[in-house]
Amino acid sequence: MTHSVRTAVFPVAGLGTRFLPATKSIPKELLPIVDRPLIQYAVDEARAAGIENFVFVTGRGKGAIEDHFDVSYELEETLKARGKTQDLDRLRKLRPGPGEVAYVRQMEPLGLGHAVWCARHVVGNEPFAVLLADELILAERPVLASMIDVHERTGGNVVLVDEVPATETQRYGIIEPGEASGSAIEVVSMVEKPEPSAAPSNLAIVGRYVLTAPIMQILENTAAGTGGEIQLTDALMASLGSQPFHAVRLEAQRFDCGTKSGFVEATIRLALQRDDLRENVQRLVNSLADES
Repeated sequence: MTHSVRTAVFPVAGLGTRFLPATKSIPKELLPIVDRPLIQYAVDEARAAGIENFVFVTGRGKGAIEDHFDVSYELEETLKARGKTQDLDRLRKLRPGPGEVAYVRQMEPLGLGHAVWCARHVVGNEPFAVLLADELILAERPVLASMIDVHERTGGNVVLVDEVPATETQRYGIIEPGEASGSAIEVVSMVEKPEPSAAPSNLAIVGRYVLTAPIMQILENTAAGTGGEIQLTDALMASLGSQPFHAVRLEAQRFDCGTKSGFVEATIRLALQRDDLRENVQRLVNSLADES
C-alpha cells in the first residue's frame, strides 16, 4: 500500500562557497530573496504540498537555521509591545509547529546522497520528499504536490526535471526519458553531471525528489562517485528495475539561486511581483536598461 508523503528532508549542510564572503558566517540558505530567506520558500512549498514533518540535515555553523525556525521571545515581545501585530503574525505563520521539526547533523561533507542517508532514522519506513533550497520554484500549485500525485499513482521514486541548455548538462543529473503517461515520464537511466557530448537528454533534475524508503539501504551501500561524493543519482540508478521511477516536467518559474546571477534574477523578479516594491524596482530596471 502506498503511503502519503508526510516528511520532507532539507539538506542544508553545504558551505555555500560560491557566495563567499557573505556565507562565511551566514548559512547560504538564509540569504534573503527580498525579505525572506531561501530556506523559507522551500519550507513553505513543502507545507503547501501537505508535508507535516520537516527534517533539516545541518552541519557546522548552521545553528542560525535552527534559530530561524524557532521562537524568538525577545523579538516577539518587542513587536507586541510596539503594536506591530502584522509583523508578529507573519513571523508566527512562517515557522512549523511544535514537534514538526527535527535536526540531523551531517558530520562530513560527503555529498547529497550522504546527507539524505543521514536522515534515515527520522524518516523511518515511509516515502519522503527532498527539497534543495537553492532551487526556488514558484507555482500556483506546488510542484511537489504534483510529484506526490505521481508517486501515489505509481508507487515509486519521482524526480523533477527541467530543460537546460546543452552546454550546462555537466552541472546536473540528467535523465534518459522513456514513455510519458500524463504528467509522468518514465526514467530509463540517468547520468550525474555528464559532458554535453555524453548527455542522454537535456532534462536535468532540479532539486525536488519524492523517494521511497528502500533508497536509504541503497545509499548505505553506494560508493563515492562524481567529485568523490555519495551521489543520490547513483542510488537512484541502482534502484532502477526494482521499483518504478518517473520524472515530472517543471511547468513553473524556477530560479537557480545556487548561482549569483540566478540569485539576483530571483530577487528582482520577486520584487516586481510585490505591490509595495513594484513601482520603484521597475523604475530602477528601466533606468538601468536605458544606461546600457
